Amino acid sequence: MCAIYAFMRRADDLADDESFSVAERRVHLNEWLGKWRAACEGAATQDPVFLAVRDATERFAIPLSLLDELVAGVTMDLDRGDTGAPDTYATFADLYRYCYLVASVVGLVCIRIFGYKDERAERFAEETGIAFQLTNILRDVAEDAERNRVYLPLEDLAAHGVSVESLLDRAAGAPPTANERALLETIAQRAEYYYRSAEALLPFIDRESRPALKVLVAVYHALLKRIERADYDVFSRRAAVPLRRKLAILAVGLTRMTWARLVS
Repeated sequence: MCAIYAFMRRADDLADDESFSVAERRVHLNEWLGKWRAACEGAATQDPVFLAVRDATERFAIPLSLLDELVAGVTMDLDRGDTGAPDTYATFADLYRYCYLVASVVGLVCIRIFGYKDERAERFAEETGIAFQLTNILRDVAEDAERNRVYLPLEDLAAHGVSVESLLDRAAGAPPTANERALLETIAQRAEYYYRSAEALLPFIDRESRPALKVLVAVYHALLKRIERADYDVFSRRAAVPLRRKLAILAVGLTRMTWARLVS
């Protein structure tokens, strides 16, 4: 899991390094990908991430195509170039594709490490990733706007009478308008729908791994609940699950994991 995270983190950092132009970032990312693919084909490498990920893909039968999709996700913003226009998605279907590449693919990699036998787990893992990423999008609306990005679908903005400009140019810390709250609630309701798949996924995962997955789901879902309880005010402060709450969730997870190992 650490190896996969390090691979994802490296790809994301290369794509988001704003000290370089978009064109330069694309060159750096392509050079890194070239080295990764060479390592996959058996070329000698001293890169500790490549060595660890190559071992993980072999031991857990992780398709390399999933890692390619992950990189495709973090590079979607680069495809727009240096036009200065905000990054947006026209429809929820467009946003779903983005969420699939940056989050669902992670889930599809993780369940291969967790272990599963029924292929139905793959659809549930995909939709769990959608729930997680929609939660992230809600939490980061203000931060993304500062980076000229609006991940809320344009069709939803139009339906609620909210413009891209109003999100990009709003006063710092100003509370959401009634229309903005309704817009954010729409996204939250979609996330809640996909969290059902997270619950459905659990029985398909190997018993010893279920507590770890349950911890991830509990933390992300708790974040969404905090946003909902704050009446969708994601502008005054960044929503977060308190450390004590995370530790409580982790403690329950560790207890369940220990019990699962004892009875297996």
